[in-house]
Amino acid sequence: MPSAWTDKDERMYDHVKESELDKGRSEDRAEEIAGRTVNKRRRKEGRTPNKSTQGTGNPNTSLEDRTKDELYNRAQELHIDGRSKMSKEELVEAIRERN
Repeated sequence: MPSAWTDKDERMYDHVKESELDKGRSEDRAEEIAGRTVNKRRRKEGRTPNKSTQGTGNPNTSLEDRTKDELYNRAQELHIDGRSKMSKEELVEAIRERN
């Protein structure tokens, strides 16, 4: 557990991890889910510098299921012009055309 976490964060981590283990998840997967859960709450509360994703989203999910920020980052990687003025739907279309 990261040192920046509070006691409350650590308790939440332990609780979520135990819950996931009870559901039959592996130790590694339970730890990942617990860590992501705590960090998501910390982001929502503004206790961490990154308030949104910096990536391009999970490549195994459809473009429509990704956030606009993730689509924008992917469009940036593909050097799509005019991306800053595009809607989410336009970004999806432009990425599909480029791939």
